[in-house]
Amino acid sequence: MIGRQQKLQYTMPLRHFDTAKIYGSEAAVGKALNEAILGRQIEREDIFLTSKLWGSDHHDPVSALKRTLENVGMEYLDMYLVHWPVKLKPWVNYPVPNEDDFENLDFESTWAGMEKCLEMGLCRCIGVSNFSTKKIEWLLDFGSTPPLVNQVEMHPMWRQGKLRETCGDHKIHVSAYSPLGGPGNAWGTTSVVDHPIIQSIALKHKTTSAQVALQWGLSKGSSVIVKSFNQERMKENIGSFDLKLDYEDMVEIEKLEQKKIMRGEFHVNETTSPYKTIQDLWDGEI
Repeated sequence: MIGRQQKLQYTMPLRHFDTAKIYGSEAAVGKALNEAILGRQIEREDIFLTSKLWGSDHHDPVSALKRTLENVGMEYLDMYLVHWPVKLKPWVNYPVPNEDDFENLDFESTWAGMEKCLEMGLCRCIGVSNFSTKKIEWLLDFGSTPPLVNQVEMHPMWRQGKLRETCGDHKIHVSAYSPLGGPGNAWGTTSVVDHPIIQSIALKHKTTSAQVALQWGLSKGSSVIVKSFNQERMKENIGSFDLKLDYEDMVEIEKLEQKKIMRGEFHVNETTSPYKTIQDLWDGEI
C-alpha cells in the first residue's frame, strides 16, 4: 500500500511514458511496455508511467484509474493527473465536448477521489494538468494532499513565468507539454522552432532549433514531454541534454513574444461551462 506521494527523485534515469484515456493510447503503451518487461529489456522500476483523468470521470476517479490500469496491464501508475479542471457528463469520451456535455465542477470531490487513488496504492503520485496559478492556489487551500506535478503548455514562446514561480514556492514540479509548440498536431505550430531568435541560437551552437527549445525548458527545471515517431528526431531530442545555453541565449529568448497555442476554447461557452470566457479558464493568464 502506498499512502503518500513519493518525491520525484531517483538514482537512475527513467523512461517517462505519458498517456491519457482521451488519447486512446493506454492499451498500446501498456502492451509495448509489458512486452519489454517480459522480455527483460527493462524492469517496471525503470519506467515512469503517467495517465490522466478525463472530465467524464470526475465523479469516480478510483473506478477510472482502475480501468486505466486494466488498459495498461499494470498494478499501479507512477503519476495520475487531472487532465483539465472541467467536469463532463459520464458518456463524453471524445476530446471536444459539446455545449450540453458539461456538468457543474465540484473539484473538491474530484480531488478527494484522486487522494483516494493514492491511498489505495493505485498510483504513486497525483497531480494536475492545465491549471493556472489561481487554480493551483485554490487547490492548495482545500486539498489534504498537494499536487506533485502541474503539466502545462510551456516553451520559449509561452514561458509560464508566474506559474513556475508559484509552483516552485509550493514544490510542485512543472512538466512541459508541447515544448516545441506542438508541430504535427491539428492545433500545433512550427512558430517556435522556426522563430529567427531560436534559429540563430541553434546556428551559434551548431545544433538544432528543437534542441534549443528543449534545453530551454530543461534549464528551467521542468521535464519536457516530446512526441515523435521518427527515430532520427528522437535521437535529436535526446541530444538536447548535451547543449548548454549561455546567459546571452536566455536573455534573447526572454525577448520572444508570448503566444499560448493550446488555448482550450472547447471548454468555454456562455451557458453550461463553468468558464464563460477564455480568461475565466486561464484566470487572466493568457
